[in-house]
Amino acid sequence: MQIQGKTIAITGGGRGIGRALALEFAARGGDVELVDLNQADLDATKQLCEAEGAAARTYVCNVTNEEQVIATMDAIARDFGRLDVLVNNAGIVKDGLLLKVKDGQVVGKMGLDQWNAVIGVNLTGVFLCGREAAERMVKLGNGGVIINISSISADGNVGQTNYTATKSGVAAMAVVWAKELARFGIRAGAIAPGYCATDILSGMTPETLAKVTAPVPLKRLGEPQEIAQTAAFIVENDFFTGRTIYVDGGLRI
Repeated sequence: MQIQGKTIAITGGGRGIGRALALEFAARGGDVELVDLNQADLDATKQLCEAEGAAARTYVCNVTNEEQVIATMDAIARDFGRLDVLVNNAGIVKDGLLLKVKDGQVVGKMGLDQWNAVIGVNLTGVFLCGREAAERMVKLGNGGVIINISSISADGNVGQTNYTATKSGVAAMAVVWAKELARFGIRAGAIAPGYCATDILSGMTPETLAKVTAPVPLKRLGEPQEIAQTAAFIVENDFFTGRTIYVDGGLRI
């Protein structure tokens, strides 16, 4: 699929990797629909995309809310007359050990609120947005591409029972969707970033950053733009579907 003239919806599009995705698609001639909770972040990204010559619109939406997701996807299809690509990028972390043990005694454990919050955004939100985007792609009859942003943590990471479950889940859902939706001309895939230079990691002290990057063969953080370039590859390669691309500087090796 050529990106020029296509419409690309990006959840979590207000900042970080979501903003990089929007700018990459805008620079390649796509029109972007930015979905997020923070209007100020959305407005900032919209302005940057318009500077690239792209048409851009913003939609405030809680991806865990079914009614809001349906209304947002309806609005996108109405505003642009098509929906070609969805990137499920919105996500949160609420880390904690399954059990915290001190001197042989359990002194803490991951709370159900921590579990439910992450499952809600990272897994249920991806399900809702993917389902509603796919429905509109089928109805519009132009095919499409759905990309789920997974993580290297999908393979299991200490302190991230909830996050790992979601990121493994969204990669698996992409496989299911690739099989189910191929007959409608819809492809699906996932990207699993390693440690990237987003706001949280970029604010680390040099000492902490050195510890984070030490196990990475390339000895650096990934750049959000490098994740965005991978998303563009998936969209443009019509024989890609049902797989996850790891972009982690070799950390998974």
